[in-house]
Amino acid sequence: MSVTVITKNNFDEEVMKSDKPVLLDFWASWCGPCKMLSPVVDEIAGETDAVKVGKVNVDDEPELAQQFGVMSIPTLVVMRNGKVVKQSVGVQPKEAILGMLEG
Repeated sequence: MSVTVITKNNFDEEVMKSDKPVLLDFWASWCGPCKMLSPVVDEIAGETDAVKVGKVNVDDEPELAQQFGVMSIPTLVVMRNGKVVKQSVGVQPKEAILGMLEG
């Protein structure tokens, strides 16, 4: 599956109504650690159809960043059935991200 760009306009449809767990990557183009994490998130999106992967540009979507209390980026949020189940801040190794998606 490919990565979906998440905006406030498609958030309800893509995230809240998703029948799969959703991994959200909150990032910005000027953020060095975000650039390090992005290929890992893209790789996970390409390897599995069991999870929907979305990216939220905090500069373009400040309301969504605020809604999730994102203070530092990159922030990863895992949602199931419209609820936040796990969250992490900073660059994570692939294994840790996959671990967040389990369970």
